[in-house]
Amino acid sequence: MSALLEARGLHKHYPAGRGGVLHAVDGVDLEVAAGECVGLVGESGCGKSTLVRLLARLIDPTSGRILLAGADTTAVSQARFVTMPQRAQIQVVFQDPSESLNPSFRVFRSIADPLRRLLGIHDPTRLAARVHRAADLVGLPRELIARYPHQLSGGQRARVGIARAIAVEPALLILDEPTSALDVSVQAVILRLLADLRTRLGMSYLFVSHDLNVVRLLCSRIVVMYLGRVVEMAPTEALFTAPRHPYTQALLAAIPDPARRGERRLRLEGAPRSPIDPDPDVCRFHGRCPASSERCATAMPQLRPFGENHLAACHFA
Repeated sequence: MSALLEARGLHKHYPAGRGGVLHAVDGVDLEVAAGECVGLVGESGCGKSTLVRLLARLIDPTSGRILLAGADTTAVSQARFVTMPQRAQIQVVFQDPSESLNPSFRVFRSIADPLRRLLGIHDPTRLAARVHRAADLVGLPRELIARYPHQLSGGQRARVGIARAIAVEPALLILDEPTSALDVSVQAVILRLLADLRTRLGMSYLFVSHDLNVVRLLCSRIVVMYLGRVVEMAPTEALFTAPRHPYTQALLAAIPDPARRGERRLRLEGAPRSPIDPDPDVCRFHGRCPASSERCATAMPQLRPFGENHLAACHFA
């Protein structure tokens, strides 16, 4: 499969107090192929959300390149990119629809707004047809289109957020923990909807989550981040059956499973290292890793292959 989205050497740094620099994303390489669903996982603070904002061109990178269908989107600033035709090809479904929907917009206007801004559709008949089609695709009853977000349930607001994103027919949909703010029963319905939409519309997904069970259901490949860096990437089943990086092993061990009750699980000790001015020669996982040695304190491990399409950044993988 050809690459739809490529990130090459992506960095995002922020100034911290007393002249320090926070390395939110630090040298990430990532690909999403046309029609592929890739999962992005890691604990809070690992850089997932910053990476999403970079890939969607909501913020500018400190350095590195982002290619969309071969075109370098970082050749122009974020402010300029929002006016370009490629902007419609990447859309984001945000974590909390209550926060991402404008409370003063009715549902119709929320879905129509990107159609006007990104595709230049202003004819009322065409606009209504596109809004109704998007609403129908996500299973949103048309009688709700005239309502405001506060008049909808959580699941209905989630459908509006998805409809708004797919209305412009993007090639890539970035889903930033789209079900985490929903009840468990509603989560299952929305996940089934997302799986169905990808099949029907042929979109690629970058699915960001902390729930590995959800990622396993939807994604064919998983990327694991830790403190701004990718530490492992592999096909889903390979990652679940033979994880190479100790951090990935710890994430999998933390998944609740009644069948493993009473078993001794891998537990991480200590606190994460600071992302402010990290030593480039020290593994970010050093100090928490059960397999760490002196080598980890003097040489940053790089991603290297362990089988077909399986990469891990660990000296002892």
